[in-house]
Amino acid sequence: MTGLGFVHGKGYRIGQVGSFVRIPLGFVDLYGVVSQVGAGAAPARDQERQVYGNRWVTVQMVGEGQRGGRFERGISQHPTIEDRVHIVIEADLRAIYGSGDPQDFVSVGHLASAESIPSLVNINKLVTRHSAVVGTTGSGKSTTVAGLLNALSDPEQYPSARIIVFDIHGEYSKALVDRAAVFRVAADETRGQQALHVPFWALSFEELSALAFGTLDDGNGAKTAAVADALVQLKKDALKSQPREGIEESQVTADTPIPFCIHKLWFDLHQREHQTVMAKPGGAQDELAPAYALGADGQPMQLGDAMSVTPPAYRTVKTSGMKTEQIHWSQSPPPLALRQQLAGLASKLRDPRLAFLFNPGDWRPDIDGKTGKDLDKLLEDWIGGPKPITILDLSGIPSSILNELIGALLRVLYDAIFWARNLPEGGRERPLLMVLEEAHAYLSKENSGTAAAAVRRIAKEGRKYGVGMMIVSQRPSEIDSTILSQCGTIFAMRLANDTDRGHVTSAASDNLKGLFEMLPVLRTGEAIIVGEAVSLPVRTLIAPPPLDRRPDSIDPRVVERGDLTEGFQGLGGWNQHCDSSDYSVMVRQWRKQSPHYDHIKPMANDNEE
Repeated sequence: MTGLGFVHGKGYRIGQVGSFVRIPLGFVDLYGVVSQVGAGAAPARDQERQVYGNRWVTVQMVGEGQRGGRFERGISQHPTIEDRVHIVIEADLRAIYGSGDPQDFVSVGHLASAESIPSLVNINKLVTRHSAVVGTTGSGKSTTVAGLLNALSDPEQYPSARIIVFDIHGEYSKALVDRAAVFRVAADETRGQQALHVPFWALSFEELSALAFGTLDDGNGAKTAAVADALVQLKKDALKSQPREGIEESQVTADTPIPFCIHKLWFDLHQREHQTVMAKPGGAQDELAPAYALGADGQPMQLGDAMSVTPPAYRTVKTSGMKTEQIHWSQSPPPLALRQQLAGLASKLRDPRLAFLFNPGDWRPDIDGKTGKDLDKLLEDWIGGPKPITILDLSGIPSSILNELIGALLRVLYDAIFWARNLPEGGRERPLLMVLEEAHAYLSKENSGTAAAAVRRIAKEGRKYGVGMMIVSQRPSEIDSTILSQCGTIFAMRLANDTDRGHVTSAASDNLKGLFEMLPVLRTGEAIIVGEAVSLPVRTLIAPPPLDRRPDSIDPRVVERGDLTEGFQGLGGWNQHCDSSDYSVMVRQWRKQSPHYDHIKPMANDNEE
């Protein structure tokens, strides 16, 4: 049974991998997908010849429907030998893919085999049961994600949509310009971007320690305990200066999101580690004073300042001579264990690239822990604004802290949704979709960082509290299989690597190995959608957004079509003449750490009249 057949004047390919078949059993129609096609060897004797030849197909049963009624996944009975098998025509496809309440489904494109039939996905299961979009570079993955987000954020159909995109490379601002609020380090206000601020005090103690100090553990936990105790005391002091609703001083822990001054934490710990003391001149015999280093005028050279990260200068220890001249450590024995970590924290506090974290604008605590804004305003900006999509553009974040930062952001958002689950702002009444771009960079099997831990928690618990994930990756084999297996729906695009295909096949809920063998030959923008959000596994051409609203991820053109007479289709390319360039502009953009070029008007020459 192979070849081309005609039904009602329309041609259908029979027996192709990925095509559907229908098996009528009484008043029920069973539906299956052709997963394998083959032919047996020629028989040795004429008596062994089969009536229909030696050709065969393997069909994976996927669902059933009442005659003329609604289609449902799963089957209640199985076909038997000699049951008739029919091809599925366009009318059957409409019954399968057009079933269900239109309000529950959103169109993401059309069937690859029938342009008139839309590909519908169940939005309830797509968002809360998690999903993954996987495909090699150049398969149209970013454009597909942009198309999905455009469909999910339709202001007429979903006026209260709530989506947050973790954009590692800054690709989606252009694609979602009219529907998204963009937050970015070194924001360009002329382009509608807003400054990204992540208050350090909103992080848990473990997250903050990893970002601020690096490794604290010394085997016995003494360093961790000392820093945690100092941090808790600062939070309690700040709570006295500026009380916060819902928390009392006795309830404060190292993880409580209460503002405190990290500059003061550094200064206090620095004093504890470096301060030396001596007998106070004119004081009692046991009265001590800080032994500051003195200048030529006999005055302290540097008393230090917490907010400017300026350390005090102390005199060195001296145990000989008269008692009034002796200098000792202020702590006994001298606590030298945190010096390396404190030097690293001081460097980070001065680093302008990390100002979004340690000097977060209106969320920056003063020396007493007081802030201009609280976390409610931050959450409102991120997930409660007038636009349905929020893009956290992380392209300006140093790669050394990207893993920990993404983990902290995920945890902060999830905790807020979790504890507000019974409120109108919570996820049960208004679910939140988190889109994780380039997920393989921080969700690898070997990665045990905060990002992987946060994603595992959301993957296991998020469904109950209205928090869903969409994982986007070009290397699914590098993602932890535990995380990928929690994705109820998979959009599998072109994947040439056999290891990647195997990883996706094992994670898919439908046992359709033959169908996934088509992944290497899929067209750009074409995907095989399997899982809970679709009635049947479907080969789909995803509807791309308009040309002016596509992600900034298009491959550069080495050769542009056209000529000097008629003009070229685009700028650049190796086949166009190039004028001499001003590489000082390149260096300026490099130093500015921004890809957006602002034309600078040349300065006027004072000698010109």
